[in-house]
Amino acid sequence: MTEPARFRRKVVWLGQIETEQDAALDQAGWDVLDLPLQGDVEALLARSAATVGVIDLRERDDRRLTRLEALLAAHPEKRWVALVCSQALADRRVATLVRAACFDYVTAPVHADRLFDALGHAWGMARLNAADRTVENDCVFEGMYGCSPPMRKLAARITKFAPVDVPVLITGETGTGKEVAARALHRRSVRRDGPFVAINCGALPANLVQSELFGHERGAFTGAGSRKIGRIEAADGGVVFLDEIGDLPLDAQTNLLRFLQEGTIERVGSCVSIRLDVRVIAATHVDLEKAVADGRFREDLYYRLNVLRLPVPPLRDRGADILRLARHFLDAFRREHAAGTHVRDFGPEAETALCTFAWPGNVRELMNRVRRAAVVAESPLIGAADLDLAARPAAAPVGAHAPTLDLARAHAEREAIIACLRASRFNVSECARRLQVSRVTVYRLCKKYSVRLNTTTH
Repeated sequence: MTEPARFRRKVVWLGQIETEQDAALDQAGWDVLDLPLQGDVEALLARSAATVGVIDLRERDDRRLTRLEALLAAHPEKRWVALVCSQALADRRVATLVRAACFDYVTAPVHADRLFDALGHAWGMARLNAADRTVENDCVFEGMYGCSPPMRKLAARITKFAPVDVPVLITGETGTGKEVAARALHRRSVRRDGPFVAINCGALPANLVQSELFGHERGAFTGAGSRKIGRIEAADGGVVFLDEIGDLPLDAQTNLLRFLQEGTIERVGSCVSIRLDVRVIAATHVDLEKAVADGRFREDLYYRLNVLRLPVPPLRDRGADILRLARHFLDAFRREHAAGTHVRDFGPEAETALCTFAWPGNVRELMNRVRRAAVVAESPLIGAADLDLAARPAAAPVGAHAPTLDLARAHAEREAIIACLRASRFNVSECARRLQVSRVTVYRLCKKYSVRLNTTTH
């Protein structure tokens, strides 16, 4: 007797399913969508609600393999089970596809119980993955990933600052995502339909800063063969984002101050004032107050820019967001390079290393390490060594002050709770026993240090 409809699960079958297999799956409670790789398979697969699928790789065919590789790469959210024979597995291309894109495989002759076990396990893991993605989607704000208290505070400030049409100064270490925050401000503002012009002030040639920012007239200087619209003028009606504003030369600071005060610019080689409607968002990783004291940055310009201040938190202060971001970068890499990596997730040692490293390069460094590890890892699970984080101390970032005793104690406490949770597979009772504390204390420490517990925690 077949399972009641509400208990039935869906599976996609890429290839021609045999009648006996179809009947056995139906009897076991599976609704099969048979896609024999003919016609508009891509559209049918995209519309399917199935979270698991079967691919038949028992016959070697290059054109068929090419199509299967493309289909599986386009749907990494599904868990695939391959049907293979020993001869097919000996083929390097088939073996690579199975290793890189399949959750499991079943060898011919196909035993129904073995197939049901593989599909059931794949379906269960797909459900866990879907739950993780739901949590991840809940933690996405305008392209920024994170549910930690610092990121929730950042999102709240962006929501509050965006409609107020005044300058914003974004501060934060290199690699924290200051431009992402600036774009979020723009998308939530009344200027969302206007241009967003980003300028890296530190990358502008010293002799062309004025021309790049404010434009020039034909003949204004040697090589100026035609009129050029400056980047600030190009942002009229929208936003100009001045990244690394602390690197702007003093003479350009003077002209920028005049623009902020009067709303007008003059192109180089012209005496005609041009009125513009531009919101200025600036960003810096340097201490502008110190730069003002040292005479490297104009005090009046600093106060003009610092109307609303938006600090972006460093990665090391974002707790469980580190693993969320790491998995996000890994998933993105797997989608882009399905044939170039066989990794599926991070191993326990890698997770511990990710959570305890100081991340002086912040989100940008995390992304680069994950992408590299996805290529060099030999195992389906990335290890700490693949991330080049094996046996690395969680040192303070360059230029940071020596930690106080309270900070050092908090850092050690956070490391201990993360390591023990990993070792006990996130079983809170076991973790509490190992640490010789109560379960309530474990929960309190997890909340204190933004450590996310798995849904399977007891």
